[in-house]
Amino acid sequence: MAASGGTKAILAALGANAGIAVAKFVGFLITGSSSMLAESVHSVADTSNQGLLLLGQKTSRRKATREHPFGYGRDRYFYSFIVALMLFTLGSAFALYEGIHKVQHPEDLTSPIVAVVILVVAIGLETYSFYTAIVESKKIKGDKTWWGFIRQSKTPELPVVLLEDAGALFGLVFALIGVGLSVLTGNPVWDGVGTIMIGVLLGVIAITLIIEMKSLLIGEGSGERELETIVGELTSGDVERVIHIRTQYIGPDELLVAAKLALRSGLPMADVARAIDEAERRVREKVPVARLIYLEPDLDRTLA
Repeated sequence: MAASGGTKAILAALGANAGIAVAKFVGFLITGSSSMLAESVHSVADTSNQGLLLLGQKTSRRKATREHPFGYGRDRYFYSFIVALMLFTLGSAFALYEGIHKVQHPEDLTSPIVAVVILVVAIGLETYSFYTAIVESKKIKGDKTWWGFIRQSKTPELPVVLLEDAGALFGLVFALIGVGLSVLTGNPVWDGVGTIMIGVLLGVIAITLIIEMKSLLIGEGSGERELETIVGELTSGDVERVIHIRTQYIGPDELLVAAKLALRSGLPMADVARAIDEAERRVREKVPVARLIYLEPDLDRTLA
């Protein structure tokens, strides 16, 4: 569900951003608005980003090899990290440069009503894309807050699309404000100010995504609640306690669990094997993403 939901949100964003990018470029060519140009580049970057997210989903499904025995699940984290970098360089840095330039060297807008119409239509399309991302995210968000979902989600595409769409919506509003104030006051400096606001907004979003995607890329373990569930399922029957445990997500849908278990002393070898098999089964039933489980039996020496 997570993967299909993420794909649906990506496709909605891809379609919306591609159409919006073309419309914004036409608007920039007609009006000369720096806000429109910044938003055009932003939409082009977003469209490219959706393509990268889809590529990451595809390459992550490759079968494991001898060189990569745990598969390619982290490809999705890698491409999401690249998306964050592109959002910062192509989106934020360009908008800041263009905005500062227009504040220092303001130019009058031509046919500003064209820019206003395009921005209003773009807001409608981005709202649809954002709504789709919200609906798909709710399916896996659970009782977390939205910020908690962005921080804790192991599925990278939905948080990326959510933040991208939110940034796009606010960016369009800033562009509309910049163009509107330029028309109302007769001072084109406001167009540059709106562009700078877009650059700052995209910079904040990009840095947030870079931090989160880097954390996933280098390896995150189970959250506190999930880890408690795993430990609870391991500790049953002949397993007296968990001596040591490590977990790591090697992909959004694949969790590695390695643990040393203290078993009841005096167990025959057959019973040790049975206890390990049952512990694995219990964990997989409660935490289906725990696909790779390595358990080492030991004696509870603290009781000796």
